[in-house]
Amino acid sequence: MLAIYKKELRAYFTSMIGYVFIALFLAIIGIHFYMYNLLNRVANFEYTVAQVSFIFVLLVPLLTMRLMAEENKQKTDQLLFTSPVTAKDIIMGKYFAVFTILCIVIAVISSYPLIMTLYGDVPFATSYASLIGFVLLGGAYIAMGLYLSSLTDSQVVAAVITFIVFFATLFMEGIARSLSTNSRTAFIFFIVLIAAICLILWTMMRNLPVCIGTGIIGAGILTAIYLLKPTMLDGSIVRVFNWLSVTVRFNNFYMGIFDLADIIYYLSITFVFLFLSIQVIKKKRWS
Repeated sequence: MLAIYKKELRAYFTSMIGYVFIALFLAIIGIHFYMYNLLNRVANFEYTVAQVSFIFVLLVPLLTMRLMAEENKQKTDQLLFTSPVTAKDIIMGKYFAVFTILCIVIAVISSYPLIMTLYGDVPFATSYASLIGFVLLGGAYIAMGLYLSSLTDSQVVAAVITFIVFFATLFMEGIARSLSTNSRTAFIFFIVLIAAICLILWTMMRNLPVCIGTGIIGAGILTAIYLLKPTMLDGSIVRVFNWLSVTVRFNNFYMGIFDLADIIYYLSITFVFLFLSIQVIKKKRWS
């Protein structure tokens, strides 16, 4: 894993991608920091962090688009598959390389609350809690981008798909509220969701019995709930979308609410997409 990590990290700094990412990241945050905190003399750095959380949607695809798509296009992935490293080592090495670049940026902006102490008292607890949430949010986005990059051999396609998915996460809560909350709509929505899960399982495993079994069990449980106690489905779409939204849970951090459930959520999202990326590598290795 260490060899993959060093190789990927070196690749970002022997090209312009790493420097462009860091420069744009710091420029966007710096402008918000100056306009909101310094110019208006507001000590709450967490508000600035909350305002620039959209930055991951714009910049993370720039980093993750090449992680696996470039390997797939240049066929250098065959060298990785035949090398004495596991699929887990490949994915984790690439993930931590990108995460290190994010940590470099976070290390720089962590000094901003200290700068504001020159002009008055700063609420360090909420300021640095928001930065912890910022790191967790970024780690989850990087894992998602890595998985999406592993599905294609085109960096452009990987970047566009990643951007669309990330963009959707920003408005997931609003989209959910615009949908009907009755049990019938929820039933149709979850049937479609189960079908999508079965399709993903088929793409990853090519195991028809597992896919059909998952679909039958899921549809059976959902149908039983709909027929016996349909009120359980009322408003469930909104609850699911809110639970899936990576930005909704970030709100707790910048408001000073340090909830262990939010930390576990972000770590779980990161783990799930890293796991899916590992499964993609394993499938390609043995196909």
